[in-house]
Amino acid sequence: MRIKRWLFALSLIVLLTAFAGALCADTSKVREDRYEALKRFSQVLGLVEEYYVRDVGTKELMDDAIKGLLQQLDPHSAYMTPEEFRDMQVSTSGEFGGIGIEITLDNGRLVVVSPIEDTPAHKAGLKPGDIILEIDGQPTQDMTLTEAVGKIRGLKGEAVVLTILHSDSQKPERISIVRDTIPIISVKSEELDEGILYLRLTRFNENTTRELHDKIKEFSRAKGDPKGVILDLRNNPGGLLNQAVSVTDTFLDEGLIVYIQGKDEATRKDYAASAQPLEVSAPMVTLINAGSASASEIVAGALQDHKRSVILGDRSFGKGSVQTVIPLADGSGIKLTTALYYTPSGRSIQAEGIAPDIVLPFEAPRETEDRTMLREKDLSRHLHNNSEGTSPEAIERNGSAKAMLARDNQLRMALELVRQLPRLRALK
Repeated sequence: MRIKRWLFALSLIVLLTAFAGALCADTSKVREDRYEALKRFSQVLGLVEEYYVRDVGTKELMDDAIKGLLQQLDPHSAYMTPEEFRDMQVSTSGEFGGIGIEITLDNGRLVVVSPIEDTPAHKAGLKPGDIILEIDGQPTQDMTLTEAVGKIRGLKGEAVVLTILHSDSQKPERISIVRDTIPIISVKSEELDEGILYLRLTRFNENTTRELHDKIKEFSRAKGDPKGVILDLRNNPGGLLNQAVSVTDTFLDEGLIVYIQGKDEATRKDYAASAQPLEVSAPMVTLINAGSASASEIVAGALQDHKRSVILGDRSFGKGSVQTVIPLADGSGIKLTTALYYTPSGRSIQAEGIAPDIVLPFEAPRETEDRTMLREKDLSRHLHNNSEGTSPEAIERNGSAKAMLARDNQLRMALELVRQLPRLRALK
């Protein structure tokens, strides 16, 4: 028996020694591979500095090398100079000069994710999926995303000329767009029908949830609690994660909203609904399209998984990666993709997007076509019902809502659905 125990102990020591040796060998190999890679990089750096046709400083070469390293990882990882780093911080908290557009890199092409509503880019007719071929005559083919953003932004009143290939065209178009101060107002509202509240979120900045709650409270004071809600996230390029969570929390009373996870499962972080002073429980329809990205997809995915809202429109953009901004000692910084977003049911948003419950492509109205049905109340000098709103405010509101519905087939369907949801739930 003693001999057996001794042999077992000896075998265990041999195995542990072999494992430790293999581990040391692997560690040593990793160090050797890294050393060889750095040695090769140093050699190339020296050759460029000595033989390249013009003088290039070491700092410039190193900055370009870092840019290339991050650019090759994915479209959203990037190096930012001190100036670019400051601009990035301003874009989520204050006003900045630009045209109001969210862009990304797709196979080396600079593509429009979404123009922000009521900005110069939106008014100039830029649309999701448009390709930006040139900025002020300079081809975008070899530009990093950060460089492109820097060239598009600028002082208010100055023009930038973009060469655009629209997604539905085969001929490029040059468009001159005058930069403006990009507004930070992110929530708009409208009463579409009696008691039906329409909420349009154009982006997710640090004020979005507060603005959303203000609009809901304003409506409730004037009309009572909403009978139905239409949440419009179309062409919303996203923004701050904490705002996506708190906006979703407005419509959920409990449950997981989103979780993020990197390559290490231990890094998973959950974001759940919590008790809030303002929670809306009315029937709900949410509109999305190919311009709905990032934070918009988090909201839509959570509402869909919890069966809180019917999702209507087109499949969303599919930007489900998490970027961590890391400041560097010299004032510059890097934006590094560190994790992916997952909906409560475990669906990854990345590259897949959110598929709507009801697929309904947007149909642009014809200029000569009146898409509204003529009814008694639309006739001039019609007899008013005693309960009919006839104040100047009501007339103006109804006119605005009618105009919105007349040019938007998705919105018309959303309104019809939100009206019918209480009846459909009662039938279950």
